[in-house]
Amino acid sequence: MKKSKILVIEDDVRIASLLQRGLEESGMDVLLAYDGEFGLKLFENTKPDLVITDLILPKIDGLEVSKQLREKHPKIPIIMLTALGTTDDKVEGFDAGADDYLVKPFDLRELLARIRTLLKRSQGFNDFFQNDEISYADLKIDRLRKKVFRAEKEINLTPKEFNLLTYLIQNPERVLSREEIAQEVWGVNFDTGTNFIDVYINYIRKKVDKPFEEKLIHTRPGMGFILQTP
Repeated sequence: MKKSKILVIEDDVRIASLLQRGLEESGMDVLLAYDGEFGLKLFENTKPDLVITDLILPKIDGLEVSKQLREKHPKIPIIMLTALGTTDDKVEGFDAGADDYLVKPFDLRELLARIRTLLKRSQGFNDFFQNDEISYADLKIDRLRKKVFRAEKEINLTPKEFNLLTYLIQNPERVLSREEIAQEVWGVNFDTGTNFIDVYINYIRKKVDKPFEEKLIHTRPGMGFILQTP
C-alpha cells in the first residue's frame, strides 16, 4: 500500500521532530519545512497528500500558506496547528482554507485520527462532484465552478461557507445537528465549547436569506438547522 506523504510546516524544531517521529511510526512519509515560504516551495516540488501547518511561521504565516495552497490545489487537505483556540481564531483559519484546526498542546492520537479522516475524505473528492449542479427552490449550486445563485443572482461565499451550504442543499428538509455538520463538513468532532457552526450558519444566512423575502435556512432550537421553504 502506498504510504501517505505528509508535509509538516512548523518552526519549532522540537515539535516538528516529535510530529515527524510520531507520523513515521504510524506508517507515513514526512517532509519538514521550518518556514512558510520554504513550505510552499517544498509542496510544489513533492506534492504531498496532506499539509500540517503552524499558524505563526517565519516569512509567510500559516493563514497565507493555507490561502495560497487552497487557491492552487483545492483538493489538498490542510490541518492548522496553533496555540490560539477562540472561535474567531478557528473561523479565520477555516476561511483561509484549512480543513481542520488543532490547538496546542494536542494528543498525537487525535491528530492521527483527523489525518485519516481527511485523507479518506479527499480520496472521495471526485465522487463529491459527480453531479455538477444541485438546487433547492430558487437556490442553485454549481459545484464544478464553485458558484452559488439565488433567484439567478450570484452569491459570493468563502470555501467553508460554500461547503456548508452544499451540505445543507444535499440534505434538504432534514434537521442537521451541529455534531453532524461538524463531522461531515469539517471532518471534526463538534466542540461544545465553541460556536463556530452557528457563526458560519449566520454568515451564509446573511448572504443567502437576508436579501430575499423567502427564508430557506431555519434553526430548530436544541436540535440543529434545516433547509426548507416556509
